[in-house]
Amino acid sequence: MKIKKATKRYEAWLGERLSLIPADLALKHSRMEEAPFPFLRATFYRWAQLWSEIRLDIVKAPRVLAVGDLHLENFGTWRDAEGRLIWGVNDFDEAYPMAYTNDLVRLAVSAHLAIVASHLALTTQAACKSILTGYREGIEEGGRPFVLEENHKWLREAVTGELRDPVHFWGKMNALPTIRGEIPKGARRALEELLPGRELIYRLAHRVAGLGSLGRERYVAIADWDGGRVAREAKAMAPSACVWANEGKGPQKIFYENIIANAARALDPFVHLRGRWIVRRLSPHCCRIELAALPEKRDEERLLHAMGFETANIHLGSKDAIKAVRRDLGKRKPDWLHEAAHEMSKAVLKDWGEWKLENGK
Repeated sequence: MKIKKATKRYEAWLGERLSLIPADLALKHSRMEEAPFPFLRATFYRWAQLWSEIRLDIVKAPRVLAVGDLHLENFGTWRDAEGRLIWGVNDFDEAYPMAYTNDLVRLAVSAHLAIVASHLALTTQAACKSILTGYREGIEEGGRPFVLEENHKWLREAVTGELRDPVHFWGKMNALPTIRGEIPKGARRALEELLPGRELIYRLAHRVAGLGSLGRERYVAIADWDGGRVAREAKAMAPSACVWANEGKGPQKIFYENIIANAARALDPFVHLRGRWIVRRLSPHCCRIELAALPEKRDEERLLHAMGFETANIHLGSKDAIKAVRRDLGKRKPDWLHEAAHEMSKAVLKDWGEWKLENGK
């Protein structure tokens, strides 16, 4: 199946489950033409198809509750129940039971595409080695949350740059267009439950963010509270695109809360699934981190090592599978991740080329 046909079929499937926003879908299609890295971010549905077709033994590896849509820009920060700054995977829209290798290969492919686009300066071999070393260490050590207080000073400095300055952040929030009409009752109820006061007066806005979720309803409640601004977001959820790629076979549920509740992480107390809405707090340090927001001087191998370790933190939530994961890791040759990432990168680049050609670029 060609990428354009796959996209049309997936969006029709998703449209049967959610109310899609045509203008946001059009923006997504345009962003997909720009470069391979945003194309990868926007097309997990296609990745799920390609993954099942690749002729490598990685697809038969032990299954865990995986992130699915993992990539370099699926990491961010939040505040835990103690107010500590935590770093880790930021989005679990596509969480689904999959081979543990899926997350590692997809993360490595995103690094490969970022290197090709000169967003990272290391080699693809070094990137894969750092990711895999971090993952192995995380699995062997039993995981450890990335608490950016007295520990991980280098990471704290890397993720708290100018673009996460409160003035910059709230300027962007204030510029969001106000919604004049009604929004779904479930979204409004979910937002109000997460605001600091039930009687709080708030402004509703439409937010365009992300790539994989572009086209879905995404609402933000913004209010003044106790001397400053607060914001909460509700995003429409559907089962993982893996359900579509598997033609309805397998579990149909949304696994967002399952994966964050069981992982070796310090939880964000403001992330909850309410019906078909995932709701969360937005603030300067409670959001996703883009590569452009990282400082130019950074230890990229160390950062990818941390991403591999954090992937292990998440997979450790699948406790019954970890022994099998350890055995499987021990049997694989040292360069398996680089080889698999190379094969999947070729498939992604082929799709991107076809998408550009079919869209007149």
